[in-house]
Amino acid sequence: MATGSDHGLKRIVWKRIKDTIITDCRKSEVWKVLILDPFTTKLLSSCCKMSDLMAEKITIVEDLFKSREPVPEMKAIYFMSPTAKCVDAFIADFKTKPKYKAAYVYFTDYCPDDLFNNMKLYCAKYIRVCKEINMSFMPQEAQVFTCDNPGAFQSIYSPKSQDKKKTLETLSDQLVTLCATLDEYPGVRYKNNMVNAKTLAELVDKKLAKHYDLDDSGKKKEKTQAQLLIVERGIDPVSPILHELTYQAMAYDLVDIQNDTYKYKAKDGSEKQALLNEDDMLWVKLRHKHIADVSEQIRKLVKEISASKKEGKSDGKITISNLAQMMKKMPAFRKQVTEKTIHLQLAEDCMQHFAKDVEKLCKAEQDLAVGLDVEGVKVKDPMRTLLPVLLNPYSTHDKIRAVLLYIFSLNGTTDENLSKLIQHVKIEDEREFILNWKELGVPIITSPSFFSRKPTRRDRSQDQTYNLSRWTPVIKDVMEDAVENKLDTTEWPHQSECPAAWNGSGAVSARQKHKASSQDDRRTGSRLIIFVVGGISYSEMRCAYEVTQAVKSCEVIIGSSHILTPTGLLDDIKALSKGPMETFTIEERSNA
Repeated sequence: MATGSDHGLKRIVWKRIKDTIITDCRKSEVWKVLILDPFTTKLLSSCCKMSDLMAEKITIVEDLFKSREPVPEMKAIYFMSPTAKCVDAFIADFKTKPKYKAAYVYFTDYCPDDLFNNMKLYCAKYIRVCKEINMSFMPQEAQVFTCDNPGAFQSIYSPKSQDKKKTLETLSDQLVTLCATLDEYPGVRYKNNMVNAKTLAELVDKKLAKHYDLDDSGKKKEKTQAQLLIVERGIDPVSPILHELTYQAMAYDLVDIQNDTYKYKAKDGSEKQALLNEDDMLWVKLRHKHIADVSEQIRKLVKEISASKKEGKSDGKITISNLAQMMKKMPAFRKQVTEKTIHLQLAEDCMQHFAKDVEKLCKAEQDLAVGLDVEGVKVKDPMRTLLPVLLNPYSTHDKIRAVLLYIFSLNGTTDENLSKLIQHVKIEDEREFILNWKELGVPIITSPSFFSRKPTRRDRSQDQTYNLSRWTPVIKDVMEDAVENKLDTTEWPHQSECPAAWNGSGAVSARQKHKASSQDDRRTGSRLIIFVVGGISYSEMRCAYEVTQAVKSCEVIIGSSHILTPTGLLDDIKALSKGPMETFTIEERSNA
């Protein structure tokens, strides 16, 4: 059965759910109730629709934690996380008076023995099936996953954190379930001198070995054609702070989009909302394009709409046969028109911000980030690039972003210089927006005598780019180097050996069309999985698709605890030094 989300990771997750939960339940012809916790609700919503569930004889979907009417004649499927809270709610459904005829229990991950024994003690006679299906990650897009845990940022990077070890343990469990769902047993590598990446790599490798120790046939699983690289947010502080001009990244930065929902006013003044996901094929087609290309494409699409409206009329009259044809096309036509209208509005919103401030900011930001101006001349004095931004009436938020890019460009600045910058931006009481980057291992304050070498970047001078989009995220270099087997083993130590396809020479360039070499053939169908501790930006997500598109022989999948927007990241950075009760956002401060 094809679902709307027939793409990559989402398709794989839905297939896995069908092959386990749905297949078990198909054996019984009775209509069933599906009971979900908040995580599995989100997981299921991401990969299927209610109509898909109805087709599988699931008639009601309920919340595990809300009070529910008993339906003693129906069987219930419980799809939940293996936590004490979920198990207690499950036991409560059967302990005194059973709410359902029987229970089919599916856990997203390994269920601890004490919880399992508790269930057996109270509910054994009602449980028909109890399985762990290894799926505790969120398929965000075709090639993007998250652990649905924005709080991991504070837990890992706050000096006051009490639960860093526990958070890394949880993330490692989630990464193992991702590999299990993809049926991959990858070689694991991590970025050197990044302590959290190293810890996570050790945990994942140990748990993968345990998971694959014995497969169903009793043989030990060999490594598959996959590599897992673990890095930390500090590898590239620039990408999540820059104003991006590709459609998806720009929209999530400048427009208020919550839970992937874009709210806008229609021409008649009514409030409308649209979900930006992979069911919207126009979104999939446009999301990684530069806003200039998007605007041009949408203008063409609008012309198509008006041309389509004239269809079906001949000599001003509508014939019956034309009308019949139009009626057949109507649902698809209406969906297309709606999609085009949404993106016309969203692109317009983005362009209004661009015309107001972003265009001017972008030039300075790109010069600071790349270290060269549009002509390719080295920026000798970054302060001259930064000053016009500080002297203009931009928002405090935009000025903080520019100051950070200035500091990153120098690999840190002096205490005295930083104090002057903070006075300029008038954030004397909120210097944490800048200082707390040190918790991510990003140099902020350095002594005048200290000189640190910035890592060399790939030469992209021949690449065709827009003047205001010259920066390439560091993670794209990493992806290309990994695919081409050029990652330095001292920079990227192996936590475990990698399969043969990822060793040796015969590498292919990710940026050039190439003939398939024998190495390339060996690696066809292989996967590179990248996990960033501390969040990923939309521009980094885009890189996974770009490299996959260029290489063809290898699919790149990228994931993190959560997805970042510039504002959200700055709020998180500021909160690193606060206690839980003291956190507040940029917006709250500016409204105060």
